[in-house]
Parts: sequence; structure tokens; C-alpha cells
Amino acid sequence: MTPTPATTPGMKKLGQTHYIFVTGGVMSALGKGLTASALGAILQARGFSVVQQKLDPYLNIDPGTMSPFQHGEVYVTDDGCETDLDLGHYERFTGVPTSRSSNITAGQVYWDILHKERKGDYLGKTVQVVPHVTNEIKAFIGRMEGQADFSIVEIGGTVGDIESMAFIEAIRQYARETGRRRSCFMHLAFAPYLKAVGEVKTKPTQNAVRELLEAGVQADVVVVRSEVEVERSDLEKIAMFAGLPASHVVNCPDSDTIYRVPVTLHNHGLDDAILSHFDIKAKAPDMAAWQHVSSLVAHPPREVTIAVVGKYVQLGDSYISLNEALLHGGFAHDAKVNILFVDSETLESMGDDEVAAILAPADGILVPGGFGARGAEGKIRAIRYARENKVPYFGICFGMQLAAIEFARHVAGLTGASSSEFDADRGAGAHTIINLMTEWHAGDAKLKRGKDDDLGGTMRLGAYPCKLAKGTLAGKAYGSSSIAERHRHRYEFNPAYRAILEKAGLVFSGTSPTDPDLVEIIELPTKTHPSFFACQYHPEFKSRPLAPHPLFAAFAKAALAYVEEKSVRKAA
Repeated sequence: MTPTPATTPGMKKLGQTHYIFVTGGVMSALGKGLTASALGAILQARGFSVVQQKLDPYLNIDPGTMSPFQHGEVYVTDDGCETDLDLGHYERFTGVPTSRSSNITAGQVYWDILHKERKGDYLGKTVQVVPHVTNEIKAFIGRMEGQADFSIVEIGGTVGDIESMAFIEAIRQYARETGRRRSCFMHLAFAPYLKAVGEVKTKPTQNAVRELLEAGVQADVVVVRSEVEVERSDLEKIAMFAGLPASHVVNCPDSDTIYRVPVTLHNHGLDDAILSHFDIKAKAPDMAAWQHVSSLVAHPPREVTIAVVGKYVQLGDSYISLNEALLHGGFAHDAKVNILFVDSETLESMGDDEVAAILAPADGILVPGGFGARGAEGKIRAIRYARENKVPYFGICFGMQLAAIEFARHVAGLTGASSSEFDADRGAGAHTIINLMTEWHAGDAKLKRGKDDDLGGTMRLGAYPCKLAKGTLAGKAYGSSSIAERHRHRYEFNPAYRAILEKAGLVFSGTSPTDPDLVEIIELPTKTHPSFFACQYHPEFKSRPLAPHPLFAAFAKAALAYVEEKSVRKAA
């Protein structure tokens, strides 16, 4: 089992919140979110409390309607906010829940300002980027004042982008107003390695620091991202051009696993540089937990292979929380989970033998969330394969809905069973197993939605309670009779078919305590299948490397048992 974190969030030692602003230069995809998250974990290990924010320069109100191919997964908070995927990194590394106060976009900023302008809140003044836009951004940053010792604020995009200029100006002003001893600018930049000459080139990093300075911000700490280790002499050259002490330029080379990054950054002195800027002294961190999980990735005592059957498999960021949660499930048993991505669309035109050949290497099959008809029938074929061949199965959101449809078609005998999401015009007598529920409860409030509502406002979002049936796979995994999990979906199981599917052998092991018609978990009895369960919510959002989610831990355990069973059969 993995060690528990050395500290828990929520301890405040400093009198005021200290701000660490994280910017990026040279190019995108440097890993600002991962670096910020890893820094948060190190500061926690040194005894401090941490909160984090992400400021996104794009004009969308949130990423909820953006394609996963373009922006990666949409992360969901307990309070129902659709956010940038970096908030998932924040929660996984620090264990601190994020909320609506953790992510804002330029679209939200302008939306709020324009609404105020229409109401006359500005009293006839000319509304401008400075001070009105920057004031809104500063007010958002200020929400974290007093919440923790450190607030780590990541600015999306790359310095020099037109979109991010107002955000850079806002943090410049914020640092001036709070005082430079309470604000630190940490700038990530890339130093490319040229194989032809066998050298790391520092000029792009130097230019990135200079470009930040042209925007009025002097970097206090520079993190040099690189493919290989950067020589100390090169880091000193960057420090000279940046006007920084050599100890404030820190290398972060590529790693074999993201869970080694906290150890790497600590060993390279990032936390010491940050605390030095603030003139704060603290105990040395205990990094044993991070060393342990990173060693499981590099040198696992046991391994299993999980097939993830989806339609966004070409882009890893589309299922990033899911991918990490699978790893966490393996961590719970000192094992490594290897992921076999299967494009669900390719399964649709294949014969049964071809489908079996693709899925045969898998020790477990997982069908994740998704929207729309594309690839749905391929996912149903994978689910049928798992059910009929007794391969451990885990369905999430759409993966639960399709598991119910597959069972209805091939076990309960409801030919043509489907969902109104992708098969709306089916006529009278059609078996619509999944349908749009137009009304449900959230606490004391009654919420409604319709098929013509805006896509960005019709989903059941955020944490909802769930009541678990005793003696079920879900109940045993959680070790509790009541839970709360995060949702992101529009369509629900049609309660009109519950009795029919129960009679055929399907177990409804989790339902809403406030709306019994809302089905949260389905499974097969263990006498029928060793491990087949699916949930309507997204448990991957609450899984942590140092605290694996119970369902992913149970799924990994079932996959490991399947490996042992296969080994016994082969030996016989």
C-alpha cells in the first residue's frame, strides 16, 4: 500500500497568504500545471498549507463545450464547475479540493464586466482593460487571501500571447499592492537540446525571461524545462542574464513519471529558492510517499493491462484523470497498470474474432465517459466481450449507460434497446433504456433541463449523494453505505426499465437518496461475473496517487486476480 502524505491540507502557519505566480515562456505544454502542483506538494511536505488557481486567457466561459481533442478533458469540481484539466493536477498532488474560486477564463471576466456595464455599474465611465479587466482578475486572485499559507496562481498560455497580456498586467499590479515579499514570480521556460551538436541551448530561456520583463514582471525564480539534465554552468548563464542568484534558476528535466516531479524539483532546490525569496525557514520535507509511488511506475513488482475503449484515445489529455486514476488503483496493490487504448470506432466494423483478438491482452476493460453516437456501438461490443468472457469490467458515465443497453439487448431480450441521445427518432414501442431526465433535485432545489437548452447549462454537474446497497461490489469497495461523487452528464437510466432488467439479473447497487429514480451504479452479481460494475458519475476526479479511489483500487484488484487465474489456467 502507498504511504499517506506527510501533511494534511488546511494547516496555516504564516500570518498572511503568500502568492506564487506561475508563468510560461518559449512554448506551450511545458508543464506549468504539473510544476505548480508538484511545488504545492513539496510545500505541504514542509508543513505549509496550499491552495491553487488557474487563470485561462481563452474567451470561452469554461471548457465545457470544447472538444477534448482541442483542450483535453474537462475537470469537474464538487460545486459543479467545469474547469481546466490542470485543476485535476492540483487536486491529485495536494489533495486540496478546488472550486469555482480556483479557475477563471477571460470569457468569464468579460462576461461579468459587460453585465455590469449594461446595468450601469460603472456610472457612465469608459470601460477599459486597465483598470476594469485587471481589477476583476485581481479580485478573483484575492479570493484566496487568508485561505492558506501559499496560493499558487498559474497563468495559462505563453508570455507574449495577446490573450494573456491583461493577466500578466494584473499579477504585476497585485504583487505591487501586496508587496514583493508576499509575491513571487516563477517563470517556466524551455531550453532545447540539439542532438546534432550535443548541447543544451539557453538562448530561448534568456529571451523568455526578457519578454516577461518587457511586460513589467521580473522573474524571481526560473524553472528551466529540458529534455535532458542542464549543466550547472548553463543555469548560471541564465541566472546572470535574468539578474538572479544562481540558486534561483532550477532545472526540471523530463521524467519517467509525473509522480517523480516533486522529488526532482526538491532535489534541484525549487522549494528552497521559493522560501528564500520569501525569507521563510521551514523543516526539510519528507518525500518518501512520492519516492514510493514513482518507484512503482519505474520498477513495479506486478503489472496488469487495462483496455480503455473510447473515441478520444488519440490524445492522452482527453482522459488524463482516468489514466492517472488507473495508475492509482495499481498503487493500492503495489502494482503498475499499463493502459491499452482501443479506438471504439474501429471495433464497429470488425468481426467477433477480430474484436476478441484486440481485447484478449487486456486483464480488465474500461469504457469511459463520452457524448454522442460516434463509437457507441464499438463500446457496446467491448462491454459484451467483457461480460461474456468474465473479464473485469468498469464503466464510467457513458460506460454505465452503454452497459445497461448491452445487458438489455443481449440478456433481457430487449432487441434494439438504445439511448435517446444518439437514437432519438425511434418510433413507438422502441426500448429507450437511457433518456433525458428533465427534472431532478439538488439539495432542496428542483432543477430542470430540456433538449433545446444551451449545451453549457443542461448537465447534472458536481457532487451528488449516492446510497449503496449492502453486500454489493460497490458497497464492499467503498466500505460505506453513503457516498458523494462528481457528475457530468445529461442523460440518465430510464427507471421504467429497472424492474425488467432486475428480473434478468442486473443489480442496481447505487441510487440517489433524494431521487430514487436516479440510478448511480449497476453491477452483475459475483455468481454471474467476478467483477462487473459501472457508475453514472466520474470517480476518476477524486482519485489521488497517495489516496487511490476505492473503485479503481477494486478494479485493479480484480484485474490482478484475473491475471493469476489466467496463469493458473495456462499452467494447467
